[in-house]
Amino acid sequence: MIEMNVINAAWKNNCKKLLFLGSACVYPNFAQQPVKETSLLTSELEPVTEAYALAKISGLKYCACLNQQYSADFISVMPTNLYGPNDNYHPTNSHVLPALIRRFHEAKVANAPSVTCWGDGSAMREFLYVDDLAEACVFFMNNYSGNETINVGSGKEITIKNLAELVARIVGYTGEILWDTSKPTGTPRKVLDVSKATALGWKYKTELADGIRLAYEDFLNNPVRVER
Repeated sequence: MIEMNVINAAWKNNCKKLLFLGSACVYPNFAQQPVKETSLLTSELEPVTEAYALAKISGLKYCACLNQQYSADFISVMPTNLYGPNDNYHPTNSHVLPALIRRFHEAKVANAPSVTCWGDGSAMREFLYVDDLAEACVFFMNNYSGNETINVGSGKEITIKNLAELVARIVGYTGEILWDTSKPTGTPRKVLDVSKATALGWKYKTELADGIRLAYEDFLNNPVRVER
C-alpha cells in the first residue's frame, strides 16, 4: 500500500523521475542461474517469500505501466542480498550475514568451543554492501530510463560454509564451526546476472571481506542495534 501510494503520488504530481527498489525475491524459485532480468514471471515464486515478492512485482509493473501509458520516467532496480551499517542483528529474525556476525561475536566473548549453523553450508549466495547499492541508485537515476528492471549485485557468489568461515575469521572467533544437516540448507544457488548493469557502466566497489569488516565495526559501535 505504501509503495502504490508513493508511485501514484509521484505520477499525479508530475515527478520527473522515480526509482523503485525491488528485490531479488521477485524472480522465480528455480530460475536459471545467474538470474537474468528476463526471468521475471516465467515460473512460480518461492512460497516462503511469495507475498513480499508479489508486492514488489506490483510496484515495478505499476512503474512500467505508467511509463507506457503516460510517458513517465520511473525505473526499477532489483538488488541482491544487502548488508552493512544499520543492519538488523536480531538473534532470531535477522538475515544470514548479520546473524553470523552476532553469533560468532557472542561465541568469541563467551569463549564457546563451537558454533552450530543450519544446513550443510553448500548453498551459494551473493552479497552487496549497502553503500554500493546507494551509489548504484544515484548512477541509474542519472544514466538509465526504461521499463526493464536492472539487477544490482556483485555478480560473485560464496557458499554459506565459506561465508561462515570468513565471518568467524574477521570477528576473531577461533572455535569449531558445526553444521546441523537436520535443518534446511535453503535454495541451492541464488546469484544475479549483473551484465546489464555492467554494460551501462556501473560496478560494485566493496569486496565482501572489506564490507564485513565495516559491518562488524558498526555492530561493535552500536549496542542499541545489537540488542533490538
